[in-house]
Amino acid sequence: MIVSSMRCSRIHGQHSSFVTNLLRRGCVRRRLARQVKVRTCDTLVYSSACKPSTLGSVPKGDGLRQIVKAAFSEAVTAVLSKGTLVDVNISECSGNVIGDYQCNSAMQIFAEMKQSGETPYSSPRSLAEAIVEAIPDRDNLFAQTSVAGPGFVNVTFSADFLAAQVLETVVNSADDGKVSIQPQRNMSLPKLAVVDYSSPNIAKEMHVGHLRSTIIGETLCRALESFGVEIVRLNHVGDWGTQFGMLLTHLQDMQMGSNFAITDLQEFYKESKLRFDKDDDFKARAQSAVVLLQAGDGQMRKLWEEICEISRQDFEEIYSILDMSLIERGESFYNDLIPCVLDDLVKKGIAVENQGALCIFENEESTPLICRKSDGGFNYASTDLAALWQVLNAFLALV
Repeated sequence: MIVSSMRCSRIHGQHSSFVTNLLRRGCVRRRLARQVKVRTCDTLVYSSACKPSTLGSVPKGDGLRQIVKAAFSEAVTAVLSKGTLVDVNISECSGNVIGDYQCNSAMQIFAEMKQSGETPYSSPRSLAEAIVEAIPDRDNLFAQTSVAGPGFVNVTFSADFLAAQVLETVVNSADDGKVSIQPQRNMSLPKLAVVDYSSPNIAKEMHVGHLRSTIIGETLCRALESFGVEIVRLNHVGDWGTQFGMLLTHLQDMQMGSNFAITDLQEFYKESKLRFDKDDDFKARAQSAVVLLQAGDGQMRKLWEEICEISRQDFEEIYSILDMSLIERGESFYNDLIPCVLDDLVKKGIAVENQGALCIFENEESTPLICRKSDGGFNYASTDLAALWQVLNAFLALV
């Protein structure tokens, strides 16, 4: 199983440094929160304030279906004469648009009441409407309740209630805060999942789009881990390409060492981009620097590694606050794999030459995926194909 959490999300905030600094300051609150003892409710919770529901008879840990059943059981008991016991029927709705769960017991109850000659209701639907009105804590438990057809009652859980259930599950979990969930019998889960997320760019600060991908990706990882799936967390950082030729050449011209911060690198990059667009001589030297870097030139490689390490330390500060650890697999990691991967695609007839470029066509009329440019250079598609090949052969092949 391979998951990509919105890689290369183009959400560029105007104040990316503000976002990351805010997250760092939030670390203080996070550490204080760990020292606070959380008192859980003895009964069902339905909001982030952990207020106890009147459904005190529901055993803690029961599934959502049982929660709905308990709510409808109390409602039916309230509507009918005291002491009447009815085993209400609860099922999942056929579609999310209708609701989460459905109770269709009103028709059966009405038929039995009519047969006995004791019913104040004119139809199963009117009985169903009365049951809905009698649901305890209805507005807190459900975001929506509706009666359909002759008396089908559909309910949709409120977001606050579901969030509180998740919170209670985590609070009552093991000391390490990790939750284990027993998969249902009909669930088909992979043994291993490779999740590609975060993916910031070297020499630049994380912006809000990277933070978004990071949080979504880590959420997917923890959700899968709760079902016992083994997770490989990959961080496909942007550490290769023309922009590094520009930056390395600019730093060499400035005779700069490695004593600078990530914010300095970001400014240096902006300066180098302006020179690259206006100065043909600088542009030619920057392009030559890319060739030297990719060929393994010692001086270029050393300065490039220093830049990567400065960025890596900045990223790790954020990852530490979020309590997560990723395996870095930058674009440079796949550079040596690209020729072999593309040759393999050619041999299999998947990739074909077209006007000097190597392309993959879905069909004769489709726009091709260019995986090698006409000048022989590689692009993002080249790197992504190599990354996919590496994941399939290094990780998933072992399952």
